[in-house]
Amino acid sequence: MPSTVTTVVVLIGLCLVLRLVSNRFKSGLRDIPGPSLARYTRLWKLHSVWKGDHHVTEIKLHRRYGPLVRIGPNHVSVGDPAAVGVIYGLNQGFTKTAFFPIQSISWEKKPQMNLFSTRDESFHRSQKRLVANAYSMTSLLEMEDSVDSCTGIFMDRLREFCDRKRPLDFGAWLQYYAFDVVGEVTFAKKLGFLEKGRDVDDTMKTIQGILAYASLCGQIPDAHPFLLGNPLFPIFIPSMESWNSVLQFTLKAISSRLALGSDQHEPTADRVEESLGKDMLSRWLALHQSDPDRLSKRDIIVHTSTNVFAGSDTTAIALRAIFYLLMRHPSVMEKVRDEIDTADSQGKLSDPIAYRESVAHFPYLAAVFKEAMRLHPSVGLILERQVPTGGVSILGRHIPGGTVVGINAWVLHRNPEVYPEPDAFIPERWLTSPPAALKAMEQSFFNFGAGSRTCIGKNISLMEMHKIVPQILRHFEVRLHSPAKEWKTRNVWFVQQEGLVCDLLPRTPT
Repeated sequence: MPSTVTTVVVLIGLCLVLRLVSNRFKSGLRDIPGPSLARYTRLWKLHSVWKGDHHVTEIKLHRRYGPLVRIGPNHVSVGDPAAVGVIYGLNQGFTKTAFFPIQSISWEKKPQMNLFSTRDESFHRSQKRLVANAYSMTSLLEMEDSVDSCTGIFMDRLREFCDRKRPLDFGAWLQYYAFDVVGEVTFAKKLGFLEKGRDVDDTMKTIQGILAYASLCGQIPDAHPFLLGNPLFPIFIPSMESWNSVLQFTLKAISSRLALGSDQHEPTADRVEESLGKDMLSRWLALHQSDPDRLSKRDIIVHTSTNVFAGSDTTAIALRAIFYLLMRHPSVMEKVRDEIDTADSQGKLSDPIAYRESVAHFPYLAAVFKEAMRLHPSVGLILERQVPTGGVSILGRHIPGGTVVGINAWVLHRNPEVYPEPDAFIPERWLTSPPAALKAMEQSFFNFGAGSRTCIGKNISLMEMHKIVPQILRHFEVRLHSPAKEWKTRNVWFVQQEGLVCDLLPRTPT
């Protein structure tokens, strides 16, 4: 007779086979095309994400299979702009998936949901209502002088490299700039990246680690409670929370303004009044003082730490893409310089350049921004949503409730029916396309997401782009140090770039 161990192994094997077969022939999804292995197991997508080029893989899959591609037993990638309103529109019933809560800080021994990570739509609405005004362009421009102070330091550091004729890791310095701007708009305090010229407190390294973990564990989110999401870790390893330098960095920045770190040191009305400013922390502290239950200490810490986590990487990715594509396309670079020089010679520009001046006088540069973000969106995976109970029709096909669906910006932005010559860098398409075509392009532009969960910090990125890019090109000629080398990209949820090493030469606008 077979041993008990053998029997158990056989039963486990049979259960596994049944599960794989059940996955393959899942009702409502069995006929959706996609990689064969992906129909059986999530391991296909896990491996694809682990390779770091899943965005490229998805583009190829959609070009082969069409607008609906099955990329997992219960996952469908959608590549048609007609589905944006269905999946991400208001009151459609779709919710975020278990992929997102993984990206939450742990504080006071439990995970703290933020606007990005929460799956609770009512919580998201209530929190967004309280803080959204601080992210409006009107509010941000009230702090433009503070952003200009970051620009001044950045330009001084660039002049040092220029004077010494030394190449620099321009991509890293763009992120240093983005970090310090986030510090100013969030805390009215630079975070020290430009001054020190390095990764302060290993914050960038920590963010890289969090993104890598989230991108992989997010493919099998039910493993998270057994890994870094284990609820026993904060209890038995209290020091675990100190490993997150983003949280520690945020707490340190807050405590340098006010003693907000403990219940014994709640901000008093006098202290809030003393520190009152236009930055986000000041605004939220004032709201906390007027109604602590409405915006708690926890809420302030979560919102500010989210700014530190997400506010620099995505902006730096966009800035790197803009400069890299300009340097790879000299004719476009020349048009941008001519546009800046013309406005400068006519006395239309301040020093540093103001946001409203950039918007008013640089239409071609604005098209460059849009085209660079189209070709290199910051996010490289689908923005997952769970189909509501009862299922929905997507592109004329019924998708069962509980299915995970989503759109990858890299796929949508390379739809040839919307963007002719989709792999080419053509800023002019945003200026010369017929109205109907331009409307279709705008509706398909997915760099900041769509619907109620659109990136709340997009105005911070846009303000930085409009101010720092023309300011640098006004004073420097930026060249790739090794033009024969392509930069390297790696998709760890955000599609990060390496190798943007540049030489700077001084220039005098003509």
